[in-house]
Amino acid sequence: MPDFAIIGAGAMGSAVARRLIDHGATVLTCLEGRSERTIARAEAAGMVPVGRQDLAKAALVLSIVPPAEAIEVAELVADISSGLQAPPPFIDLNAIAPKTMQALAARFEGSTVDVLDGAIIGGPPAPGKPGPTIYISGDSAERSRLLEDYGLRVRRLDGPLGAASALKMCYAGINKGFTGLGAAMLLAASRSGAAESLKAELTESLPDVDRKLSKSIPDMYPKAYRWVAEMQEIADFLGEDDPAATIFRGMAEVFARLADDVQGSRRLVRQLDEILGSPETACAMVMP
Repeated sequence: MPDFAIIGAGAMGSAVARRLIDHGATVLTCLEGRSERTIARAEAAGMVPVGRQDLAKAALVLSIVPPAEAIEVAELVADISSGLQAPPPFIDLNAIAPKTMQALAARFEGSTVDVLDGAIIGGPPAPGKPGPTIYISGDSAERSRLLEDYGLRVRRLDGPLGAASALKMCYAGINKGFTGLGAAMLLAASRSGAAESLKAELTESLPDVDRKLSKSIPDMYPKAYRWVAEMQEIADFLGEDDPAATIFRGMAEVFARLADDVQGSRRLVRQLDEILGSPETACAMVMP
């Protein structure tokens, strides 16, 4: 059975590992300097902790970390792969802009590492459910097919390196941007005394929007800190000449504010929960 290496044992990384393990694979990871919570999550998933250098013994190395850490992980993999005659392919699966993906791939110049561009769309794998979908570009040799053999849904794109990252930026801009916009306007309604009326109007005239926000906003709280860098990546993807880039820089600030609130007063979270009619969730949240 092949070994996979996954760098990043967060909610997504550990769940992807669990899916691979359930289909007969071994998943290696490095837990040096990680928090007790992360170590416990990796152990619960069945991941095998190894030293950094041993990650290069895997058949594939996957990076599943917050966007701000993507380049650092690539540099680690480039370092441990240096000098190997047949290093494993490296697949970046993070929410980064194509420009960041190109900068990441440049860390491997002069090496024989096959660098692939990936994107995960959907929530962490769950028992009995087929998702998420992993999009891969730059994989003319179909090195990612091994992931399909061990339980993951993979779709290869015809585009070059960066195409999967572009897809992720566009999808996240719509999906997570909608959540951020909803949170911002609900908080504005709360400040102006219009929250109750806004909620009633959404329920009556836009019930699908109301249902979406009622689920996506509470789900966002523990992830808001990760979405800050993702919104900044989307802004970079759009470029300085696109006025929409300003929207996503603003969204980064919205999520940064909510992330601080989750860690601190939880005042904003309480306001949103009151408007949405959600049970108070903030007190139960623990940051990874």
